[in-house]
Amino acid sequence: MKHLHFISVMSGALVGLLSAILGSWSLALETLGIVMLLDYATGLILAGIFHKSPKSRGGALESKAAFKGLVRKVGIIIFVIAFHQLDRLTGKTFFRDGVAWAFFVEEFISVVENLGLMDLPMPKFVLQAVEWLRTKSKSLTIPGTDKPPDEEDSPQIAGATENTGASRTPPPTEEDGKC
Repeated sequence: MKHLHFISVMSGALVGLLSAILGSWSLALETLGIVMLLDYATGLILAGIFHKSPKSRGGALESKAAFKGLVRKVGIIIFVIAFHQLDRLTGKTFFRDGVAWAFFVEEFISVVENLGLMDLPMPKFVLQAVEWLRTKSKSLTIPGTDKPPDEEDSPQIAGATENTGASRTPPPTEEDGKC
């Protein structure tokens, strides 16, 4: 009985800590959390029952692949926490939720892929929506360039190379008559 009490207290403390560092609860956080759980659950079902996981040898359930999935989910939460801190620093309230929605899209696509690998019939509009999301994510460019993030010669997203702005149009001057 004491162990159950300890687990309850520790769970409450963890939830309290997460609430403090994630900020106020929002629809974006709730939606991201639900879809992360669905992605993990469908991944376990895909590997454990259907043996079709692309993340393990033979498609079967492997503890290492399952652990990597959990670590990835923790990484997403860390990313959201970091952007909440950016919200706090800038006095804005949209960075955290924007990142949450971006990860929601990735997790949503993964859920649809997992269900598709389970041979679940997909309505055409769902397939079209996922394809549209994939196309949109591939069409994004690194700020200050015309290159998508996945091109081989593009700078690292973490800012490993300096962007000189050479590809940008210079601002108008008085001589242009557009000021």
